[in-house]
Amino acid sequence: MIKMEKKLSVNNLTISFRTVNGNVQAVRGISFDLYAGETLCIVGESGSGKSVTSRAVLGILARNAMVQNGEIFYDGKDLLKISEDDFHKIRGDKIAMIFQDPMSSLNPIMRVGKQLTEAMILKNKANRRESRRAFNRLLKHSVAYMDNDASEEDKKNNALNAKMFNQFEEKHLVLEQTYQRAKEACEDLEIYVNDVVFKLEKNALNNPKKEVKYIKEQYKKIQNEYYMADVSSLANIIDNLEVSIDNDKQLANKDQLVTALKNVLDIITEVKLANKVEPNFFSLGYYLTFVSESLPSYKDFNELNAITLKELDAKFMLNFISLVEKALNYSNKESVDKSIKVLEELKQIMAMDLDTITKKEYVKVLKPFVKNVVDSIDKLDIYRTSPCYTFRSSIIDAVDKYFAIDKNNAKEETRFKKDTEKYNKIISKGKTPNWEVIPKMVWDKEQSKKELFRIYNNLEEYLEKYINNTSRNLNKEAIAMIDYFKLMASNVATKVTKKVAKNKAIKLLEEVGINDPQRRYKQYPFEFSGGMRQRIVIAIALAANPDILICDEPTTALDVTIQSQILELINKLKRERNLSIIFITHDMGVVANMADRIAVMYAGKIVEIGTSEDVFYDPKHPYTWALLSSMPDLDTKEKLESIPGTPPNMIYPPKGDAFAARNKYAMKIDFEMQPPMFKVSDTHYAATWLLHPDAPKVEPPKTLVNRIKKMKEMVNNNATK
Repeated sequence: MIKMEKKLSVNNLTISFRTVNGNVQAVRGISFDLYAGETLCIVGESGSGKSVTSRAVLGILARNAMVQNGEIFYDGKDLLKISEDDFHKIRGDKIAMIFQDPMSSLNPIMRVGKQLTEAMILKNKANRRESRRAFNRLLKHSVAYMDNDASEEDKKNNALNAKMFNQFEEKHLVLEQTYQRAKEACEDLEIYVNDVVFKLEKNALNNPKKEVKYIKEQYKKIQNEYYMADVSSLANIIDNLEVSIDNDKQLANKDQLVTALKNVLDIITEVKLANKVEPNFFSLGYYLTFVSESLPSYKDFNELNAITLKELDAKFMLNFISLVEKALNYSNKESVDKSIKVLEELKQIMAMDLDTITKKEYVKVLKPFVKNVVDSIDKLDIYRTSPCYTFRSSIIDAVDKYFAIDKNNAKEETRFKKDTEKYNKIISKGKTPNWEVIPKMVWDKEQSKKELFRIYNNLEEYLEKYINNTSRNLNKEAIAMIDYFKLMASNVATKVTKKVAKNKAIKLLEEVGINDPQRRYKQYPFEFSGGMRQRIVIAIALAANPDILICDEPTTALDVTIQSQILELINKLKRERNLSIIFITHDMGVVANMADRIAVMYAGKIVEIGTSEDVFYDPKHPYTWALLSSMPDLDTKEKLESIPGTPPNMIYPPKGDAFAARNKYAMKIDFEMQPPMFKVSDTHYAATWLLHPDAPKVEPPKTLVNRIKKMKEMVNNNATK
């Protein structure tokens, strides 16, 4: 089986909500992974916990939510433990979400264009600032580590190399910023000319001279700053445009002007095609800083990049990579040495008897330990490969929770007793209180202790693996670090102006299937239909080019005729952008068109998970059978089966399988014990006692068996055509 890149990992996630009637156990120990480029559909009835799970991933749970256990790992971070500032860098940028009702994501009194561009501009400012800091920090630490164990002469050479690197990186920034401005002018001109042509054809052009003047200004920006821009023929066209407009601002020949403008568009298309391969600004920066003040002759960017890269590698880069390798080697050695000390301290802490000490005493031991953990990241491990980065916030959070339990539980018991006495006193007087006693919220101290030591054990395991890792490829890591420098520099260079944001917004509106985007850009949400609003929300979600897209029932609020269009759009965007998607739905018909893998949820637990083929053609859990049997199609003539009963009250979840009371195949054990996840295949698991070796042989409903048979025949017939 091909090993896929894991984008997101949810482990043993448990979430409850405080209510006046008690704590609702919404998510109960679920685990799943999301892989690059796949769509994972989470399906189940209302109240199954699927939307709560998606909101936990995005860090937007309601205030009465309690995350009692679990981890959500993305990009080496546990999203349940990071700060709101750290989450701000992920939410929207790396992980975006589309909600059920598009108006919940749109401001009704703000034009859609403004809603698209505002976040782009703000995020870009923050990203440029953060990238500059990261670049400076890494360069500073890299130089410091290059100097370790080096002679005085080598230290001077290291300083010179670092200075050279910084110099041509600055040139890189200037070149890329110039190029981006010209690119912006080219894209802006294309949109502008299209708009002028549209107005001309509708006889709505009020001031043609003004339009041609703006076109000429944009042309000059392209001519002066865009590489490979052979736009000299544009000058003649623009001159002809000006001549074709008489002094009375009337069009001498409308058709002639339209033709000239379309010629402008043809030239812009040629320029964009010529610039499809961009210059390597990194090597170009070196060439123009240390080799020559002018560019060499070249026929296209592939040739230019080859020339400048050859100069860069021969005279600078190969030597610089060697220096970075030395820095990484020293950094790794120091980080391993520090990690060994951290591991020793960790084992001492784990041996302590928590029940015999106070938090104050414990913190005296904990604080130096956590400081060592942090130091091993920020000062020693410049490439952030140490596992401590993942666990530092988790440990602090778990310790605080454990030592807060005694105080908080006692306080909550007192509050509950006082409220109950007050309530009973009112009742004893023959009156009816207009309020309810809020149930007491107390934490399980033993469970909290287990969670704390689980984190300690995980950290111990990771530290030992890190310390004993002897298979690192320092040359590969050095190249990756230099690539990271280049990425940070490009991030600093990429400035999103209002014009850039507008052009991108219009392209996004077009990408999501909104016609006449220039005009629609200026409209308010109420001027769009429900399906169009959802397309705008999708465009907003895609504006930051996210890694993961969460779709929380995005078609439920739409007319059935529009639903398939939105689903097709999401599938198209997934392919084109290589998105990883979590798709939340209760509709198995939607799942059939979207899923690579399916997780079936019931009463806060995943009861079956597998590939789309696994779940549709070989379902194992009775709840999955029920969902599939209740799904209408055009071929089934038998009466569809409904699911009897209602979901359980999750304030008091069932002792055994939560679906047992609604399951006609339930056995005695289903009411007594929760089933584990039984393995059906490497990709397919289900939590049902029917998979136990001693369980009786039970076939799915006849209606479902016939339906699966027809689906397989249909697929086979299509495959042979």
